[in-house]
Amino acid sequence: MTIQTLVSAVKQDTEALPRKMGLETDAVIINQTDHYDYRETEWQSHRVDVFDCDERGVGRSRNMALLRASADIVLFSDEDIVYEKGYADKIISCFRKYKDADLLLFNLEVNEKRRTYWNTKPVRVHRFNCGRYPTFCAAARLSKLRAAGVSFSLLFGGGAPFSNGEDSLFFTDCLRKGLKIYALPVKIGREEERESTWFHGYDKKFFRDRGVLFHFLYGKAALVWAVRFVLTKQKVMCQEIRPAKAFGYLLEGIREGRRLCRG
Repeated sequence: MTIQTLVSAVKQDTEALPRKMGLETDAVIINQTDHYDYRETEWQSHRVDVFDCDERGVGRSRNMALLRASADIVLFSDEDIVYEKGYADKIISCFRKYKDADLLLFNLEVNEKRRTYWNTKPVRVHRFNCGRYPTFCAAARLSKLRAAGVSFSLLFGGGAPFSNGEDSLFFTDCLRKGLKIYALPVKIGREEERESTWFHGYDKKFFRDRGVLFHFLYGKAALVWAVRFVLTKQKVMCQEIRPAKAFGYLLEGIREGRRLCRG
């Protein structure tokens, strides 16, 4: 069983990146910069394919990496992830144990303010809990992803028109196509703290973008999820914008999502 780490990066020193991240596998690095280039390098006997591109968007970057992947298992990653020694063996061991799994989601340490999950026991991931997981915690059987025809949205995430949500859309698409996803209490690394490329506070754009995402995720049920979102998150997210105003922005986003889907 072979494994590749698929790294989405922006203007990075790709010669230093494998050492910084502690890579233990072959890798495909998509480096969003101001030119186009390709080079094949080596890091501790592992092949590293580096693609420089003058394009933006984390979804676009991950799709480019998927197109160029060739291993049995692919691990999605970002430039600010640092892996523990033995992470590759852990991942392969888990796929051998969970033979019916198409994707496995692992623990990575992140800043407490950014933490949306921490697996304490193995759980089956479904449509209504997949939104808490970031892409960089996921490893997948490449053949299953290709057979299902899944890819990342170009509308959501860093560098895209709408702030975030490419993770939730990707996992939702996998589930809709019948792929099986498990979250495991297995730690493989940590995220280095850095300034967010998309989050600038709970402002109008945050709520409007979330409304667009809710339409793509939930369709006709988006309104219900908007109500739930405001009721459950208002103490944290509605300090500067009143809950009623935030809900109005969510509705604007839902309507924008409808317009986009109608073309």
